[in-house]
Amino acid sequence: MGAAAPERGEGEGRVAVVTGAGSGIGRAVALELLGRGYAVALAGRRRERLEETVALAAAPERERAAAVGCDVSDPDAVRALFGTADERWGRVDVLFNNAGAMPAPTAVDEVGDEEWRQVVDVNLTGAFWCAREAFARMRRQDPRGGRIINNGSVSAQVPRPMSVGYTATKHALTGLTKSLALEGRPLGIACGQIDIGNAATELTEGIAAGTLQADGSRAPEPVFDAAYVARAVADMAALPLEANVQWMTLMATGMPYIGRG
Repeated sequence: MGAAAPERGEGEGRVAVVTGAGSGIGRAVALELLGRGYAVALAGRRRERLEETVALAAAPERERAAAVGCDVSDPDAVRALFGTADERWGRVDVLFNNAGAMPAPTAVDEVGDEEWRQVVDVNLTGAFWCAREAFARMRRQDPRGGRIINNGSVSAQVPRPMSVGYTATKHALTGLTKSLALEGRPLGIACGQIDIGNAATELTEGIAAGTLQADGSRAPEPVFDAAYVARAVADMAALPLEANVQWMTLMATGMPYIGRG
């Protein structure tokens, strides 16, 4: 049985920035927000993938979309991204901090210098650059305030084996969420985090076929449609600013996460 339709038009007059919008969860969230009436700046490293995302939206929704090539690990590119939102719409109401890197499973002592720097630069530093730009606008715009939603991971709670960079950055992202929520509280800026487990995307294609477990074995794991993540993020964004979903864990029901397998 299909779920109830989202509230169309709830985002009318509101502006969202979605990073990593060229595929997977970012694409699903950008399309969901466009469908709910938001104007959306779609950011990602590959402009052609962003244009593909925009093309998937209904024709009237495309007029409210801006595809902006942006590597979030480059602070100048992030400033340009938010400058585009300024020029097009003059404010930012929602940031979905989603861009992320997931290196191949690698033992701790085999992680290279550049591999470590890359995952930290994208997953943590890039998220900070984006949050900093959003926060600056949200505290000064009129009406003041806004919402930042960080895409964590169940790895922010428990690690997979051989994922030291990814796990460390997702734990750190939780600290970023807490700091943003605290500093934003008197300014009408809400910040929450969604920790996702096994949404079906390009990054998780191997999980359904078989992935490394904590006991050293490999086993297939269930996945779920990323559209459910998009609806959850949009519902978080739709709350009035006096209410906040601080933490949400959304996962495939049967994945080996609760308990010991």
